[in-house]
This record gives sequence, structure tokens and C-alpha cells, in this order.
Amino acid sequence: MSLQQQLHGQVLTPDGWVHGQIRFDQTSGRIDAIASETGDARDTAGSEYYILPGFVDLHVHGAGGKDTMEAGDAVQVIAREHARHGTTSLLATTMTAPMADIEVALRAIQPVIAQRPSGTARVLGVHLEGPYINPGKLGAQPDFAGLGSLQQVQHLHAIAPIRLITVAPEMPGHLDLVRELAATGMQVQIGHTLGTYEEGVAALENGAKGFTHLYNAMSRLDHRAPGMVGAALAHAQFSEIIPDLLHVHPGAIRAAMRAIPHLYCVTDSTAASGMPDGQYMLGRQVVHKCLGGVRLEDGTLAGSTLTMDQALRNLVSIGLSLEEASKRVSTYAADYLGLTERGRLSAGAFADLVVLDRQLNLIAVYVEGEKIDLANA
Repeated sequence: MSLQQQLHGQVLTPDGWVHGQIRFDQTSGRIDAIASETGDARDTAGSEYYILPGFVDLHVHGAGGKDTMEAGDAVQVIAREHARHGTTSLLATTMTAPMADIEVALRAIQPVIAQRPSGTARVLGVHLEGPYINPGKLGAQPDFAGLGSLQQVQHLHAIAPIRLITVAPEMPGHLDLVRELAATGMQVQIGHTLGTYEEGVAALENGAKGFTHLYNAMSRLDHRAPGMVGAALAHAQFSEIIPDLLHVHPGAIRAAMRAIPHLYCVTDSTAASGMPDGQYMLGRQVVHKCLGGVRLEDGTLAGSTLTMDQALRNLVSIGLSLEEASKRVSTYAADYLGLTERGRLSAGAFADLVVLDRQLNLIAVYVEGEKIDLANA
């Protein structure tokens, strides 16, 4: 039985804004049509609202007091908390850890990927952030970095689908690994790296497509030694960035947007997201939430408490149009994974959408046509 839903407002489509209605089928979870309204059909109340594509977050460690590495029901709790903030699809992101811990985490993630629990964001797969990183640039990752192999990654992929993997290409054998992984269709990106500009360019030439949390945990840009940041700014088409205005200065965000055509936003969120100040876990590390940030004991930034609705507002606050900001929190991330039916509002696409008021506060969220309970999800 088909259950039709109809919303009115300013609808952001791939061709621009449409004042009108968006109709979708709650049974199929797909958009049926977007139609403009004029004259007597104009819905004046609806004109107070913006209807945007649901947010797509490719770097999510936790929320609601839960961390992806905990296993159990952690990922379901995380996906429910992020849905309350407009994220309609995400990648569950692991931490560098002993291989046995990663396997346990992936086994717990797999059922949530296979069948989306009601009230949650769609978990598209796994972002394996390590352990194939440089031990000299761990950031907030535990000290379990190691060298990777295609066989080992394929073993993990058989447990739960890995859609994205972070690799430090300067480590022994890792340039070959980048090439081998890219040949399988896996999206490889550069991160937690001390690599040079030249090593970054070589990784891109061998199949890497993006960068993990640009600027953070990578060799910096200097005019005589451009580093990995320089490689990204000079050559990348895609890259993550964390727009909490704490990890990266607004000026550096804007510079990256001018250089990287499809720069997209991630939260790099932790268990502390949506929770009060206090002590939480990030993989095997204890982290502390205070004054809007999350840090290790030594003060190192350790992920964030950012949600994607706040990311959108932050982008607008630094001067982006709402249309441009929407692409950075939805469309470009979907494009990066080749998801043509998410991150945009058009007939036939999934009914993943958010409704916001004029102050960009969330009014409603729909995941594949299902309305999310924002208060008690």
C-alpha cells in the first residue's frame, strides 16, 4: 500500500530553488515529484520553510554517549542521534586499534548496514580510518598504526563493506596498497600522514581520490615545502573538512573551498556529540568534552561534537549561500561515493530531506520517507 506525503516550501533542487511542493512515497522511500506552485495554489505557510537534501556525513565515530568501536548497539544509537540533527546517511568510522578490535566493531556494524533500524540514518558502510596511518601523525588515534595489505583489507571488507579507507601513502608499501585498493573500486583517501607534497601527488596519480579532515593530522603547507596540505590544495577534486570553526579557521575553510571544487564537510563526531560536558571514550582513548570541544588529556583535539545541522549554519555564518552550503553538507559527499540517488532532491531519488525554518533550525527530517522523531528518537 502506497503512503503519499506532501511538503510545501522553498525546495532546493539540482536546478535551483522551487517554490512549491515535494511529494514522496513513504513505502518506497522515493521522491515522486517536485512541482512549483503559483497563484491560489501558493502555500504561504510553507514559504516560511526551506526543504533541503538530507545531510551526508562520511566521518562519524560516535554520538549519544556511544562509540563505533564499542560494538553492541552503539552504531544504532549513533545513527539515531545523528538523524535527529538532519543526517540521513553516514559512514560508521573506526579507530586505529588491534585487528581483533576492528573485527568486533565491523561485525556489530554489519547488521545495521544490512537493514536500517527505524528512526535512524542510513548507515551506508564503513570508513576505515586506520590502522594504515603514520605513527608519527596519530592525532587522537591510539598507537596501533601498522602497515596494510590488500589481503587484510579484503578480509575486513568481507565482514562489513568498507566504502572509504584512510591511508598514509608514504609508509612502506602503501603506495602499492593505494593502487591495489583503488583498482577494487574502494575509495581511498590520504590522512594521518607526514608525507611530502610529492608523495601526495604520487598517491593521487595511483588512485587516491581525497583527503581525511583537511589540514588536521597532515604535513602543513609551507611555500618551500608544500606538504600534504599543498598537494590537496593544488590537485584534489574532493576532500573532507571539519567546519566546527575549532579544527580549522574560517579563512582556511574558504581558501580550501576556492582550491578544491568538491570540498565537503564531515563532523568527525565522537561519543560526546549530543551529550553534556564530561569524560567519554574514543576507541581505546579517554577524551574530555568541555567548552564545545573534545580533547585528549594533553589537549590534543580528538574529534568533535559537531552535528551536520550546525555545520550548515556555520558555513552560512562565514559567508556561503544556503545553496552552496547545502552542496558541502550533502551533494558533494554523495557524489564522492557515487551515490546518485542521495544528496539531492529530484524525482526518483531517495526521500532523504530536511525542513528548516528561516533561522536554519531543523523542523523535520525524513530518511527514505520515514519521518524522524526529533525529540525522542
